[in-house]
Amino acid sequence: MNTIMLKIKHEFMKVLPPTLFFFVILHIVALIRTLMIKGSGVDLPVSASVLIASMILGKSVLVADMLPFINRFPDKPLIWNVAWKTLMYALVALVVHYLERLYDYWKEAPGFWDANALVWSSMNWPRFWAIQILLITLIFMYCVIAELARVIGRKRLKQIFIGPLPSKHPEIAKDT
Repeated sequence: MNTIMLKIKHEFMKVLPPTLFFFVILHIVALIRTLMIKGSGVDLPVSASVLIASMILGKSVLVADMLPFINRFPDKPLIWNVAWKTLMYALVALVVHYLERLYDYWKEAPGFWDANALVWSSMNWPRFWAIQILLITLIFMYCVIAELARVIGRKRLKQIFIGPLPSKHPEIAKDT
């Protein structure tokens, strides 16, 4: 039983950083969307739906990271993996963003194809692409941080951002 609890704790600790990151950025996106359509009468997602979406995205990142093609350029400069992962995660974000709009219209339309036609005809495309650009920028930031953590280690990255941490290992405190 102790082994199962350790495995659960390990998996939870792996999913926590991307989930928290996406929780924050999705709230930023929701706030920007709210400000963009203020006064239009359109309902936007509440924190509960943002929490669920961030949990799905956090786990999706971990699943994607296990795919053999996601870490495609481990021996090249970091920008290669950062750009590749940003592209992969951005494509997923694009699909999810479109499906979110599709779901909203599907509630009103009699079928899938009718809902899809409604999306294409009535979506505010400049707003859609503005949100996509914001998401890509934030996903890029996530990928930079994740790749730095992969290369220099989470403890060292934490030390660099937060400051010298009390450590039993003096080699971590070197070069500060």
